Amino acid sequence: MRVAILLLGYAALVGALAPVLLTRTGWAARAPRLAIWAWQALTATIVVSVVLAGLVLAVPTVPVSGNLADMLHACVVALRAQYVAPGGAVLAATGAVLALAVLGRVGWCLGAALWRARRERRRHAEVLAMVGCARPDLGVTVLEDDRPAVYCLPGTGHRIVLTSAALAALAPRELDAVIAHERAHIRQRHHVVLAYAEALERAFPKVALFRTAAEETRRLVEMAADDEATARTDSLTLAGALVELAGAGVPVASLAASGGQVAGRVRRLLGPRRPLGRPVVWLGALVAGVALALPVVLAAQPAVAATGMTTCPLPDAPVASAERLL
Repeated sequence: MRVAILLLGYAALVGALAPVLLTRTGWAARAPRLAIWAWQALTATIVVSVVLAGLVLAVPTVPVSGNLADMLHACVVALRAQYVAPGGAVLAATGAVLALAVLGRVGWCLGAALWRARRERRRHAEVLAMVGCARPDLGVTVLEDDRPAVYCLPGTGHRIVLTSAALAALAPRELDAVIAHERAHIRQRHHVVLAYAEALERAFPKVALFRTAAEETRRLVEMAADDEATARTDSLTLAGALVELAGAGVPVASLAASGGQVAGRVRRLLGPRRPLGRPVVWLGALVAGVALALPVVLAAQPAVAATGMTTCPLPDAPVASAERLL
């Protein structure tokens, strides 16, 4: 019971601190890739904590098969003693239902989101195959349309699409900048990042943290792609291209340079660059990783303690018994 309370308390603490640490301190815009990882790790650690709390409650009543070796019985008894909780079968059943419900809901929403996005991309790719015009020199497909837009269809068979209006409106350097932006989306697999964040938002729409995480992730993936694009060109050129493309409509399940709060991104591109230092980025990534691993450590601690009990016959126990007989 103590471990379950710790896990649920940890989930609540992370849920309370995550928005403060990631949205109100201003560092996320200086290291968007780190911020994306932090959001993923912290939202995942909340889900993992709740699932593990349910499983911990269910451990004391897990039946042991009669076919198991007698040697393992003492280990199971010791393990149950470490995870014992008042409430008996009712509390254990509640924990099992909680764990299965959370896992099932997240898995269903994530699988449905990935399948739906893949279907939409496949349909649009079929349309492009019929009406689009390949530009091998740019590595893009041009679609006749009087609205300027640039977007990518990520995933298997990814491609970058420009409308004819965008091709006419953008200068060569601006064109290179937005194409580099879309290639960054594809290379960094931002469609998977967004699918995960939006699946949690859809699975638990009443949880404000997951809603904030999805909104921030949509903004941060655009910033991360901006940073990679400006490494190949300059910030002013990309900012000018974003202004030209602002407000452009794009297909469902695509990623576009004109998405993710264009006005704020333009201000960021035109302002002074103050990226976080590499040691700080690595330290932040490590902290996020530790936060993700901590629930597993908490849940496993009673099991580790059970291995030290004399009632649990560890592999060296038979040897010790033989020495006593001698």
